[in-house]
Amino acid sequence: MSNIEATHKHFDFKEECCTHHSVLKNKKANKNPKVIFVILKCIAKVLRMQTSQKHQATGGIHGLYQQHVQDINPYYSPHFQILENNMFPDTGSQGKSLSFETCNEQYFTLDSSPATADFLTCDSHSPSAVSVLSHRSPFSPQGSHSCSSDPHHSSEIYSGSPISGCSVTDDGNELKHKLRELEISLLGIESDIVDSCYCSYKTEAHQATSLASWKMMDTLPKLDLKQVLMACAYAVSESNLSKAVELMDIMGDMVSVSGEPIQRLGAYMLEGLRAKLEKSGTSIYKALKCNEPTSSELMSFMSILFQICPYWRFAYASANAVIKEAVQNEHRIHIIDFQIAQGTQWMSLMEDLARLPGGPPFIRVTGVDDSQSFHARGGGLNLVGQRLAKHAESLNVPFEFHGAAMCSSEVVLETLRIRPGEAIVVNFPYVLHHMPDESVSTENHRDRLLRLVKSLSPKVMTLVEQESNTNTSPFYTRFVETMDYYTAMFESIDVACPRNDKQRISAEQHCVARDIVNMIACEGPERVERHELFGKWRSRLMMAGFTPCPLSSSVTVAVKNMLREYKYNQNYRVVEKDGALYLGWKNRAMSTSSAWR
Repeated sequence: MSNIEATHKHFDFKEECCTHHSVLKNKKANKNPKVIFVILKCIAKVLRMQTSQKHQATGGIHGLYQQHVQDINPYYSPHFQILENNMFPDTGSQGKSLSFETCNEQYFTLDSSPATADFLTCDSHSPSAVSVLSHRSPFSPQGSHSCSSDPHHSSEIYSGSPISGCSVTDDGNELKHKLRELEISLLGIESDIVDSCYCSYKTEAHQATSLASWKMMDTLPKLDLKQVLMACAYAVSESNLSKAVELMDIMGDMVSVSGEPIQRLGAYMLEGLRAKLEKSGTSIYKALKCNEPTSSELMSFMSILFQICPYWRFAYASANAVIKEAVQNEHRIHIIDFQIAQGTQWMSLMEDLARLPGGPPFIRVTGVDDSQSFHARGGGLNLVGQRLAKHAESLNVPFEFHGAAMCSSEVVLETLRIRPGEAIVVNFPYVLHHMPDESVSTENHRDRLLRLVKSLSPKVMTLVEQESNTNTSPFYTRFVETMDYYTAMFESIDVACPRNDKQRISAEQHCVARDIVNMIACEGPERVERHELFGKWRSRLMMAGFTPCPLSSSVTVAVKNMLREYKYNQNYRVVEKDGALYLGWKNRAMSTSSAWR
């Protein structure tokens, strides 16, 4: 093609853009992604014509452009329509969005590193109660049990902090990178930016082959990391591997373990997507090459998260308030804790029971635990028993400890050593979701364990779980829910710890990242992180024969006092609803605590 022909084609494309520019001036039309798509496609054509004059000798660039323009079309689908306030309206967040009452290091990946309904506004006197998780997540200061719904609810998607886009260097593939940006920008471009791009281009129309055309592209919006993550997950769900890999390359420049919350979360979700493509399965942890911390390091990481986040203390405070009320007239108490950890929860309960008017009751604790907690403690359950016995002695509380070093799904009646005349209390802190249910195994350990506990006729059973829906959700829906939930969690961590704090980075890597990767990359028995909303837990418990115990105001008071005592951020909220106590970060429900008998 001659230079004259190229110039004529160049202006023909410009005129095509002009015809659409007037449409964009219409306020109703300027939100239409189809219009934006056509404008951007025209711009891409102009850029191709300009660039082709500089690369007449090589057909590779031209072919690359054709490939990218064709690739844009599949992403214009109902899943990626740009609506005024609702991205992905057909999937949304699975967690509840409630109205609560208020009471920089270089990026490296793990590979390279050493509720059922919308919340209602509640008054300040509503009761409350909640919970704790795994050594792989910031919920439980001990190891998680790695043993193998409600209809989804549309909710207000949690918005993270603004993210800066990826930076593209001039490495000879500038056109490729720019066209990538053009393609991805379809996920969230605003019409006024398109207008400014058009106007900027119009003033330089006479420079048919100058580098000024790239300056116009630089005015396109920075890529939104959340949307790129969702686009990549969608590509994975559709088995579009080339697109997924391409988007992963883009994200590599956008994530950082010492950046904003969504950038840190994005680093771990990116690893999850990579592991998903690699089908790493049970070898996921080895594939991530995440060095196993020593017991002292692991306890240090857990301690950091325990101090800066209230999730564990919420579990302890709410469950203990319920248990104290249930056993205050009992003389012999048998506490069965299905995730004993360090036993810290029972030290504070002993102190409360020691002050009872009639004197403290006899307390026996059965602590169930697994090998991961053993590693975290640097020793067996005998260390927990010794610690609790020493504390009980200092309070003159009669005490006995029994350790059951096994996964919760292995527990049978004989394990618990039930004795007549004891008031039985059962505690499930962020652990029941690890038990495989009917969607995973015909053995259905989750329901089997609940029926076993019900057969003991417990005085009370306390349940604390994450308010999230990742158990039976298909991959893409699960990915979006995981991102929404952990965005809130990473923001809650962000307000309490500097972004460049190396201990915080290590704590997130070792205590949070693996849970995230497990939820994204694993399926079947290999996926042990299977959260459910409170509505599904309620249905499951009632089918097992349990009835809910109303929560008194003292439970809410105990949790609110805990939040004030440790000076947690005011964005943590507490709401009592439908017989459960919810702990949330801003408008996102994070955990629920409930009581049953």
